[in-house]
Amino acid sequence: MPINPKTPGIHHINLRCSNLDAAKKFYRDVLGFPIALENDQLFAFPVGSVFIVFKKADDEAKFNPFTIGTDHVAIACESEGELKRVAQGLSDANVENTGVKLDPTLQKQYVAFKDPDRIQWEFYMV
Repeated sequence: MPINPKTPGIHHINLRCSNLDAAKKFYRDVLGFPIALENDQLFAFPVGSVFIVFKKADDEAKFNPFTIGTDHVAIACESEGELKRVAQGLSDANVENTGVKLDPTLQKQYVAFKDPDRIQWEFYMV
């Protein structure tokens, strides 16, 4: 018999990074997310009602989206204008990105980019 948990959604997502300072600089100074929690072992910022938490990885392993684990993280975007503004901001900050693309499966627009550890993120139309 299924558990059927009653939940309003995701509380937080915890990701590992190779360099905590470089990750914090990218998410705070390039993307502009406000740091809501920080100590010598982690930092966190809100994305809507969900917190994204970064901790330093224990080793020097590199991210690989084709192994078991996180493939990418998508952040909701509510307007095409905002999506285009974000894509241009990423380009202006010299952040590798796809530009605005159309997801052929869901027929929604998105822009994908990679963080300093090459983890893929997307801003994705709702």
